[in-house]
Amino acid sequence: MKINNREKVLDHLRHLDIGYKMVEHPPTPTIEEALKYWSEMDSTHCKNLFFRNHKGNQHYLVIFRFDKQLAVKDLELRLKQGKLSFASPERMARFLGVTPGSVSLFGLINDAEKYVIVFLDQNLRQSEYLSFHPNDNTASLMISQDGFMKFLNHSGHRFEFIELY
Repeated sequence: MKINNREKVLDHLRHLDIGYKMVEHPPTPTIEEALKYWSEMDSTHCKNLFFRNHKGNQHYLVIFRFDKQLAVKDLELRLKQGKLSFASPERMARFLGVTPGSVSLFGLINDAEKYVIVFLDQNLRQSEYLSFHPNDNTASLMISQDGFMKFLNHSGHRFEFIELY
């Protein structure tokens, strides 16, 4: 049973009047597997990592270009929350409504309590289009920069663009 499906994401985007292009593909739980299906998408493909702090009382969604490496130690120092750990599948389900391999910006629609804080690579602001899984790793969605910002602002989550690498 899927925790969430792409229709919820698509309905949400339509409700916000955010246009998108969707490419369906086999399940792609890793970037390496997804690369095979992104050739027809002229966008910045995003990597989405979900962390928790050492106490487990704060959660962070960190979004950056798929081809970059995150300096986790630098992020830990910046956040002053101690050691960060990847969130468990149970936390992914609870806070974002997703399973491993499907973490996405769009998981924020399932965090009604606004527990998750979002950190975005400042370089994403330069991208005309960005792409994410629609909370389901059997498709990729491309949205415009304007749609991206509209989605973030409408979500009500705290977010910040920062230098990540």
